[in-house]
Amino acid sequence: MGFLEKLKERLHKTRAGFTSRLGDLIQRFPQLDEEFFEELESLLIAADVGVETSLLLVETVRRRVKEEHLREPAAVREILRQEVRAILETDQVPLRMDANPTVIMVVGVNGTGKTSTVGKLAWRLRREGKRVLLAAADTFRAAADEQLALWAEKAKVDVVRHQQGGDPAAVAFDAVTAARNRGLDAVLVDTAGRLHTKGNLMAELVKVGRVVGKALPGAPHEILLVVDATTGQNALVQARAFHQALGLTGLVLTKLDGTAKGGIVIAIKKTLNLPVKLVGVGEGLEDLHDFDPGAFVEALFAQP
Repeated sequence: MGFLEKLKERLHKTRAGFTSRLGDLIQRFPQLDEEFFEELESLLIAADVGVETSLLLVETVRRRVKEEHLREPAAVREILRQEVRAILETDQVPLRMDANPTVIMVVGVNGTGKTSTVGKLAWRLRREGKRVLLAAADTFRAAADEQLALWAEKAKVDVVRHQQGGDPAAVAFDAVTAARNRGLDAVLVDTAGRLHTKGNLMAELVKVGRVVGKALPGAPHEILLVVDATTGQNALVQARAFHQALGLTGLVLTKLDGTAKGGIVIAIKKTLNLPVKLVGVGEGLEDLHDFDPGAFVEALFAQP
């Protein structure tokens, strides 16, 4: 199964909740009137596109309907498809892998799939011929380093570990130093799950990033926030808080298959202009992919 087919399959809940409702809306209205646009706005908000982004999208649809002299509600589907794709494609950049070694910090709250994302990314990079080292910088959660070690074994890469309760910044520093000495291509730093509302915990992440920069000037080259699509608008709140503290370079979206509200991708991109760099579409090692805005929109708007 190719990525697009897999994405279509994984987005079936969102598609059933959004595209099907859009189809019903189009069928119920013989013409484009105020009531139609009000219901379109409600539909977008219900899909977790967000109030602000939903209002902007509806206003754009209104403007284009007027400028293009459109009367049929069916035309709205294509306008939405084009506008959503334009939002997602704006300033979209791939995962950066041009430094030697490239240091990628992976952050997020517990339960988002952060450690499994690190493992899947390690596997993917190794398959591309890159030599990868993992840093078990989650030294607070019991057995977190053991969980990462299991993923390292699956991906066939090494992992740097310290004792539980140790300094996470020291783990990251040692990993980056080891990677430089061994001439490796990438270091993936798995950090402790952080509640975005806890300032002292966020400060610890800032320290990890600062210490990594001492081990290798210019690092970390990527700071990726893993967000769980099923958390809806809370994912946007998390992204805003982490971005303010750390200066995120991108997002990894997980559990898209578990939500009927995949519109959160659109809300985060429009609100924060952070590129979604990777997307998880399953539990397997091979189920982490580059985010393709075109494929996402095609999957989202695919007719049943």
